Amino acid sequence: MRKVFALLLALSSAAVPAQEVLVPVCFNYSCAATETVAFDAAVLELAREQLLAASDPVTERAALAAVVGRLYREAGVQTPVGADRAGNYFDQGVDGRMDCIDHSTNTTRFLKMIEARGMLRFHHVLEPAKRTRFVLQHFSAVVEEVEPPVSLRPAVVVPDHVPLMLALCDCAEVLGDVPAPAPVPDSRPGERFVIDSWFVDNGEAAIVLSLADWLDGDGPNVQ
Repeated sequence: MRKVFALLLALSSAAVPAQEVLVPVCFNYSCAATETVAFDAAVLELAREQLLAASDPVTERAALAAVVGRLYREAGVQTPVGADRAGNYFDQGVDGRMDCIDHSTNTTRFLKMIEARGMLRFHHVLEPAKRTRFVLQHFSAVVEEVEPPVSLRPAVVVPDHVPLMLALCDCAEVLGDVPAPAPVPDSRPGERFVIDSWFVDNGEAAIVLSLADWLDGDGPNVQ
């Protein structure tokens, strides 16, 4: 009986496999055309594993860039966007080409899908950002760094004498001997970053830049 109970307990606590998710993907500039992409359980589980392996905001952004590229690669199998190339000039007139409006729209949808399934721990997805330089406009998906979950923050080591002193006397000042929690490495809550897939060919990892640098014109030259 105990073995049966243990088996039932193990099954109930096992991770629930990801289900297929349908996401609209637009292309041919300014979302002139739209098709639906089905991301199956295997694709989503691979994304989950890569993102949950991230130990800090920097590695989570790098994982996000790679996952976005993989989702575009899968979308390229199911729709014409596999023909998309970096920028707007290497795929002119090709069915499946994407401008920055297409990319910012699709990448934001991918990121929100990821966030809705609990795969992000260090970031929150925002609406796309726009930058204007001279007469040109450019759009990109954006994430904002957030305070990491308590479970991911370095543990506080309480000196051995503190609980003993608290038990022996009314000396709350001894709590001053407890060190402050250590910050998560490279954590900058509130800072925003672009996840810009327009700069790369279909399936490649997106470019990650601080929003401030991106607004100042940073990014690969793909013209």
